[in-house]
This record gives sequence, C-alpha cells and structure tokens, in this order.
Amino acid sequence: MADINADTPVIKRLGSGGTGEIIEKKSRFIGVAEPVATAEEALSFVNEIKKKHYQARHNCYAYSVGLTEPALRYSDDGEPQGTAGKPILGVIEGSGVRNIVIVVTRYFGGVLLGTGGLVRAYTDAAKAALDAAEIALVQPLLVARLTFAYKDVDKVTRCLEEAGISNPETEFMENVSYTVRIPEGITEKLFTDLRNITGGRMDIKEMEHIIG
Repeated sequence: MADINADTPVIKRLGSGGTGEIIEKKSRFIGVAEPVATAEEALSFVNEIKKKHYQARHNCYAYSVGLTEPALRYSDDGEPQGTAGKPILGVIEGSGVRNIVIVVTRYFGGVLLGTGGLVRAYTDAAKAALDAAEIALVQPLLVARLTFAYKDVDKVTRCLEEAGISNPETEFMENVSYTVRIPEGITEKLFTDLRNITGGRMDIKEMEHIIG
C-alpha cells in the first residue's frame, strides 16, 4: 500500500466503532458508532441495535456512505421531527467521517425534554459515540495492473518506489505484471512516467477504486 500522499485528499473513516452514553433528566441515551461500507450494512446494523434494545422507546440513527458524494439518511424513529436523526447526521457531517452509521437508543425516563432538550441530548450522545471510536485517515486509491517486459523491471520498480509505492503483487509469465495501489492524486503523472520509461510498451489496466 502507498503511504499518505500530499497530492491526494485525505478521507476520515472509523478504524473501530465506539459507544458513549449520557443521562438527560432521567432518560438514558446510548450512542453507538460503527464503520460500514454500504447503506445495506448501515441498515443491518441499525436492525441489530433495535433487536438488542427492543425495550427502548426509540432507536434513532443517521449514516453517511460513500467517498465523494456520500449517501445520507436519518430517522427520528418516533421522536418529534428533526429532533433526533437530523442532529445525529449533523454530528457525522461535522466530523467529516465517511462510511459511518450512528445509532442513538433512548430509554425514556418519564420526563419530557422538549424540542431543544431532545436535539441537545441526541447530539451529545452521537458525539460521545464518535469520541469513543477510533478515527483513521485514509486516501482514495486506484488498484491497477501494470504489465511490461522483463527488461523494464528495474526501471519500473524504481519509478514506483520514487512515488512511494512498494511491494507490488507480482506475477511472472510471458511478461511481468505488478498489481499496485496508487493514490488517486498521482495516477495521471505516474502512468505517464511509466509509459515513458518503457517506451510506451506498458499495458495499464485500471481495476477498482478503494480507500486504504
């Protein structure tokens, strides 16, 4: 894997989930943050929390899935409109973390909090969950397969190492193939350099976009 590269934007994601809890006027708010890769994973996690806390009055949530234009969704789960899911989403968007779901479970304590009190409680519980989680800095990467002649191995290897890319997955057959992960901010320049040093003989196949 390539190191963090200054030419590629950094993305925040969760390295591990976290749980936080607050008490507000006898109501118990339990926030849980979890890394997810898809909307389906996010909703599946929400359902897990609902099953775990089936006796709770509300299980409100929000998620952000995707790198450049994330899909956003939230639910108040019976709380007054705009007092639960939207504040949780606000915490997520304010943090800049992608591919994340936060669920806040409320056990009602018998005292009404009012609109402002609910917004503050759900916000604080979501922040507590996020504070307890591990946030990692990652970058968008392009996985590419480079195929070239044996005589170009040294030149190609050196070019990749100068770009901060080492230990490619290697296959030796009629030609040499390297499978590499390249920070997206440097792909255009790197591909140009690789084609130049191999006299245009390199075949470059773009395989998938990931974060790493």
